[in-house]
Amino acid sequence: MADIALIMNKSLKGSDLTREEALSVLDCPNEAVLELLNAAYTVRKKHFGNTVHVQMLMNAKSGLCTEDCGYCTQSKVSGADIKEYGLKPSAELVAGAIAAKKNGAIRYCMALSSIKYDDKLIDSLAQSVAMIKKETGISICCSMGFITPGQAAKLKSAGLDRINHNLNSSREYYPKICSTHTYDERINNISVCRAAGLEICSGGIIGLGEGKQGVVDMFMELKKINPDSIPINFFIPVKGTPFEKMGDELTPLYCLKVLCMARFLNPSADLRAAGGREYRLKSMQGFALYAVNSIFVSGYLTTGGQGAGEGFDMIREMGFNAEIEGVE
Repeated sequence: MADIALIMNKSLKGSDLTREEALSVLDCPNEAVLELLNAAYTVRKKHFGNTVHVQMLMNAKSGLCTEDCGYCTQSKVSGADIKEYGLKPSAELVAGAIAAKKNGAIRYCMALSSIKYDDKLIDSLAQSVAMIKKETGISICCSMGFITPGQAAKLKSAGLDRINHNLNSSREYYPKICSTHTYDERINNISVCRAAGLEICSGGIIGLGEGKQGVVDMFMELKKINPDSIPINFFIPVKGTPFEKMGDELTPLYCLKVLCMARFLNPSADLRAAGGREYRLKSMQGFALYAVNSIFVSGYLTTGGQGAGEGFDMIREMGFNAEIEGVE
């Protein structure tokens, strides 16, 4: 059984947990989860108080991807019924940013499908980023695949603040979820973006068959990367994808243990309960706020999510304060 007090105190001091300690959190008996949550909350409160960042996401480019990621509705091996379209026009992206600003958002987030982009698309995106900055001054994040150093520099120069590029799983397990690019390519892409001066948002997906060892390995790798923000997705099975039957091990209590472990390993990181929060945590999703300081509402690219109003109600009822961090 995890020595919860010892792990909490190490995290409060900023000391690294061992692999064995991280695994012990995932193996924590269900009857001790409330004690575990209280310890995670102590660490979370030290760095973020009672504030919850609420993030909404605009899907700026959907589907039409060349990669074979088995979990993804937008991959070339997916038969899921989704909308497919290229990069949205600048006017539409700018309008979304203006609306975000009016709603009090501190960050505007745009997601683009595909793994690589030609310079024409990057030029168009950079133009939109520059226009958004000029019109609103808001912080901008793009969730993207691989970009070159020149493309990263161009987006940074245009005003892009942050890049989201997830590891998605552990190094050892990654070939079982994707064969068209490698784990090292993902890590290298993060290095390229960071070298350009961009903030890094990087996390992963729980429930792809990786097991507890795989979960720990992924978070240990993220610890090395030290991203500014870590989104944690719980797999949502979608009919038509190769992984549509995955994720049965994701009970609400197990998901809460994952979030607590992530907080102990990354005490000061912006930790987000992202896709699948509602689907996997069910009636216990409010307890996630004891470990994380950020959530998504209103949808996750091609799947639905808790409405903004319900999300804000949950935050208030759990005794936290909401801060908007994006827009749909």
